[in-house]
Amino acid sequence: MGHRTIQDPQITAFEQFLRSEERISGTINKYLRDVRGFAAWLGECPLNKEACAVWKEQLQMEKLRPETINSKLSALNKFLRFTHREDCCVKYLRIQHRLFRRTDRELTKADYTRLLETASSMGRTRLALLMETICATGIRVSEVKYITAEAVEKGRAEISLKGKIRTILIPGKLCRKLRKYVWKQKIVSGEIFLTRNGKGLSRRQIWAEMKSLCAKAGVAATKVFPHNLRHLFAQVFYRACHDVVKLADVLGHSSIETTRIYLISTGAEHIRQLDRLGLIS
Repeated sequence: MGHRTIQDPQITAFEQFLRSEERISGTINKYLRDVRGFAAWLGECPLNKEACAVWKEQLQMEKLRPETINSKLSALNKFLRFTHREDCCVKYLRIQHRLFRRTDRELTKADYTRLLETASSMGRTRLALLMETICATGIRVSEVKYITAEAVEKGRAEISLKGKIRTILIPGKLCRKLRKYVWKQKIVSGEIFLTRNGKGLSRRQIWAEMKSLCAKAGVAATKVFPHNLRHLFAQVFYRACHDVVKLADVLGHSSIETTRIYLISTGAEHIRQLDRLGLIS
């Protein structure tokens, strides 16, 4: 049997390229998973523009969300450009700008409070404090490792990601709780959210621990994942200051358009806004 038209050494070189760009591990794994998925689908067929277009049609037939399809196409196109096969790149699906978010994926402040109370009642102090830290600072789950004993002592964390460095201030009340936690855990330096083996918590572990609270907290599982805590922070922060530029800086966004996505209201909230216009007699 002959070689695949996309070979393993190419994917390995692509992985090294992504690491050289200082992409976070979650992004690298996602790109590699999508490229390998395309390679497995392609099999022994020749790699050309037509094959890539057919794969795009196949993804649509699988009823995947347009955003998911575009995400897979983004990974494939990046790989194709890396291997100098720009001729095979395919266009993304055109998606109309959303006016509001789905209610079943909207984590409210009340939901967040119930999750914290549930974690505390179950004696899961680390999880409760971790959720508070993400939600009160707006950091990404991949940035949890920058919450160190040194950062807690200073009241600020220096986050380095994608070649950019930004400073995250840790609120005073949270700082006091973190200092108490560090003291109890006898952590002298380095990361403070650790496994029993002393290793940093992975994205998958944080996700799984949060999901484990859903049933007892009475919060739909579709709403509970680490990134939604960041979304909640963005919404509450914006309501307090109404400064999207400052929020973009705090979140570490290069584009304000990315920040605007975080501020899309729910369908129910959108309807209330329409009702307040007073255009119906």
